[in-house]
Amino acid sequence: MLPYRLNKQADCMQVGIARRRNADRSAEMRSRLIAAARRLFVRQGYALTSTPAIVAEAGVTRGALYHHFPDKRAIFEAVVTAEAAAVADAIGAADAAGMSALARLLVGAAAYVETMREAGRVQLLLVEGPAVLGRDTVRRIEAQHGDASLRVGLEEAMAVGDLPVMPIDAVATLLSAMFERAAMEVAEGMSPSDILLAIEQIVGGLATLNGRLGRRPPQSTAATA
Repeated sequence: MLPYRLNKQADCMQVGIARRRNADRSAEMRSRLIAAARRLFVRQGYALTSTPAIVAEAGVTRGALYHHFPDKRAIFEAVVTAEAAAVADAIGAADAAGMSALARLLVGAAAYVETMREAGRVQLLLVEGPAVLGRDTVRRIEAQHGDASLRVGLEEAMAVGDLPVMPIDAVATLLSAMFERAAMEVAEGMSPSDILLAIEQIVGGLATLNGRLGRRPPQSTAATA
């Protein structure tokens, strides 16, 4: 018979293994439900998608669905969050060592436009996401993913002088809106190459302001009065 201490260590190891397996199974089930829900939300929209349909699509029980998500809105938010994370990952993957800060911004913009061409992504992130979840929730999700990447890129470009120093929140908001509109136009048939050329010229135009504005942010009329 093993000493008590060894028996206790073996029991702890078995408990740890069981917990990891349970966690893995739970994560796999959650991913399976999100993938099934995404297919349905893209195929027939949020309003026409029911939780029984999601259960059937995923091939699981209703109990499994409600163990992870209290209602349809919750699983839709999980789908939108997963899409936003995928976009941020694509932008991060486009980065490469040795790029200038400005080049990183342009490459990131190109990666955003390209990854938003994934079937259903514009619908989920830019159309139904705000309509179902509300703009505040979508902004929170964006702030944790794609908008965070954009803000870091802008801060770096301003810090090294590739862009003039400007109000970071305002610039990030305006560029984010421009990128979203670009993705929507591409989804509706506009040429991606034309869109990317326009983005490059607009962002490059900001870079040329360095010589005219120096390194200081523009002052408002109220501030200088």
